Amino acid sequence: MVKDSELRHLRRCVELAVAALETGDEPFGSVLVAADGTALAEDRNRVAGGDHTRHPEFELARWAAAHLTPGQRAGATVYTSGEHCPMCAAAHAWVGLGRIVYIVSSEQLTGWLAEWGVPQGPVRPLPVHEVAPGVAVEGPVPGLVGQVRELHRRRLRS
Repeated sequence: MVKDSELRHLRRCVELAVAALETGDEPFGSVLVAADGTALAEDRNRVAGGDHTRHPEFELARWAAAHLTPGQRAGATVYTSGEHCPMCAAAHAWVGLGRIVYIVSSEQLTGWLAEWGVPQGPVRPLPVHEVAPGVAVEGPVPGLVGQVRELHRRRLRS
């Protein structure tokens, strides 16, 4: 269950998603947080340049591998605006990061995109637990879903 104290990290994810959208990118943002609640690193989507591996969750996994011990990684949480895609879920698991807390599920996002007539991408949108069954996952977070949905809708209108 997501605690009230964790909502600040999720709100920061929304702010990062807004920043991504404002720079012409897809609206995703993520924050890596230590076991004691300290934000360690954050990023936003950077796929607009053509490299579709530049997801914030993937970048945070790489950052964690370079800067944290295995124990620190295991105790960390990745807060994110959208559930990890299969690529990011695999990176998360291989690096040994702890829990994931997401605002919007892959199922919700793919449902909206289908409703808006967006063709499916080249990778099946599997839930994290199907890619990385040992990772603790929490989400969606209903209080913030509407904001994230609106960001994706805005992206498609622009």
